[in-house]
Amino acid sequence: MQSLDRAFLLLEIMADAGGEISLSELADSSHLPLPTIHRIIRSLVGNGYVRQLPSRRYALGPRLIGLGESASRMLGTWARPHLAHLVEELGETANLAMLDGDKVVYVAQVPSPHAMRMFTEVGRRVLPHSAGVGKALLAQLPEEEALATIRRTGMPAATERTITSPEDFAAEMGHIREQGYAIDDGEQEVGVRCVSVGVQGGPAKMAVSVSGPESRVSWDFVEKAAPIVQRTARTLASDFNHQT
Repeated sequence: MQSLDRAFLLLEIMADAGGEISLSELADSSHLPLPTIHRIIRSLVGNGYVRQLPSRRYALGPRLIGLGESASRMLGTWARPHLAHLVEELGETANLAMLDGDKVVYVAQVPSPHAMRMFTEVGRRVLPHSAGVGKALLAQLPEEEALATIRRTGMPAATERTITSPEDFAAEMGHIREQGYAIDDGEQEVGVRCVSVGVQGGPAKMAVSVSGPESRVSWDFVEKAAPIVQRTARTLASDFNHQT
């Protein structure tokens, strides 16, 4: 059991480091002896869960992809009733997203009944700085960790409203933590506004959102929607923890 716990610890450290790491960095982060790390990594490499790079660093392996895809499908199945209830209350598309390395991946969606609506393909990965769910996810991290993430990914402008400087993004993170929700005000797609809340207390970093055209998702709508999305985030966290 101890070896299993340590193997999962090393995999999580690798994931937090962006999916690639050296043995010495693993030792610094895990506080495990190098011989122990080497033995566990050798086993993980042999089973395809870790691969060794030409640089002699180690990266997450291909067998994790199938596990992750299956887990994402199950997560989407579990979350969909909560998102459907959110759509019933607010009438706009609801999403659930997670951090996947340095990017954000959409894992579940229930679309709005309106003909003109926001649509993001489940499985799509986006940079976190311009998406409402990305902001809500990074706001759950310590500030230095959040800023390190956007420095690695860069901050390209998706629209003229996208935040493109780390200083402005740090200020935005403080505002999100203070008010308890994030806004994407046409920063990822022109004409689309999004309200997003981090799912606090779950076993993984998740965020839930509602989004739609600015013509319907007005600032009055945002004020009405924010506490409803916050309530859904709390329900998601409670339900997830109860099931696990």
